[in-house]
Amino acid sequence: MKKLIYLFWFYVACVGCTNKRSVEEVKVICPNTLQQKWAEAEIGVLIHFDMPVYKPGYNWRKWGSHPDASIFNPTDLNTDQWIGTALKLGAKYAVLVAKHCSGFSLWPTEAHEYSIKNSSWKGGKGDIVKDFIASCKKYGVKPGIYASTTANGYLYVDNPGLVQKGAPVTQEEYNKIVTKQLTELWSNYGELFEIWFDGGVLSKERGGADVLSLVRKLQPNAIAFQGPYGHPNLVRWVGNEEGTAPYPCWATADSTTNVDGTCVINGLNGNPGAPFWCPGESDFTLRWNKSYQGGWFWHADQDSMIFTVDELMNKYITSVGRNTNMLLGIVINDKGLVPDADVHRITEFGNEIRKRFSSPLATMRGEGDEYEISFKQPATIDRAVIQEEIAFGERVLQYKLSGYQNGKWIDLVTGSNIGHKHIDTFNPQTIDKVKLTVLQSKATPKIKTFAVYDVL
Repeated sequence: MKKLIYLFWFYVACVGCTNKRSVEEVKVICPNTLQQKWAEAEIGVLIHFDMPVYKPGYNWRKWGSHPDASIFNPTDLNTDQWIGTALKLGAKYAVLVAKHCSGFSLWPTEAHEYSIKNSSWKGGKGDIVKDFIASCKKYGVKPGIYASTTANGYLYVDNPGLVQKGAPVTQEEYNKIVTKQLTELWSNYGELFEIWFDGGVLSKERGGADVLSLVRKLQPNAIAFQGPYGHPNLVRWVGNEEGTAPYPCWATADSTTNVDGTCVINGLNGNPGAPFWCPGESDFTLRWNKSYQGGWFWHADQDSMIFTVDELMNKYITSVGRNTNMLLGIVINDKGLVPDADVHRITEFGNEIRKRFSSPLATMRGEGDEYEISFKQPATIDRAVIQEEIAFGERVLQYKLSGYQNGKWIDLVTGSNIGHKHIDTFNPQTIDKVKLTVLQSKATPKIKTFAVYDVL
């Protein structure tokens, strides 16, 4: 699932720290209601299931070598188990990879023959996308769909969505297939929370399908990861598949995508003075990046190649804790299930998130430049969660946390971007009071949450 050069990179912002606010406050960019709901979801899962599970070593770029559809046969497939596993993590949304780079489609598409309808599973009468959507509705998880338009091994299409020499279709025919498949996915399964474009979208101006018009017509309320320029609800990649967003990671950016539909390559951090709300989403795998297919697909005898809970918690802090959503990659095995080892680790991961962050020692909210919490008796703390009311935009540009210890204030940590959520960790300190001081902002700070936690 390699991200290519058509990905969201943004200008690195340099924030001064000499003044609190200028007399004439700058314009504050605010998210719409849909973008706010997406940020509040915080945690999602990205579910991969494709031909590499049944034919290890398959290279989709070796044109004409695609496995026969008949070998796809997940005899015990259970999408309820998939979504039940996502709930153990605490995920609020799930994105199914309905078509990855092989071109094999997990729904009975009418666009071509390489799909579930010609598999052995259920005699070709099944529809995994339909089952997935039904399970999401059953468990109250918001559904999303990933359908790559930039790559298709079956049709000899390579990034950024161009038909290669010797292909069984022309570029015009491929564009019609893209339009047909996206129309099916965006029309037949209800409203989607997020749609995912791995590698961006080849624009109509560069010879691609008119995806922008289609999403405007069929899924106008969906958040689009690396979607087409002009869609109002875009989110961007953070530059890696390791769950590590850069810091700062502003939700505003200088551009969303180029006017030709490709993605701007300037930086990763966003820009606090930029005109577009386009926050980051941090996708990473449960399994090691050096495991099969980068950890995105299941392979036999690799159940031991799973990150530890501590490693996963570090990824949580550097994704959700750096103002991005966290999207965890979940593999499906050849039987059609999340493997037991993965379910176990995901359960542990979700439990650890709740253990560390569900019961703050103290919390407050308000507006202004200073927030102070006093303890009835000295408390030992080692982490804090700060959230802005992002309905009013990202206003804080620089802040510090201080602790009152032995009759004087000591510095605990300093930071810049807060946004929807920022998690600060620091060496344990026993203090009588803790204070959040906003050193610089572009408008009156509005703090939704200032919470501190005692050492576990």
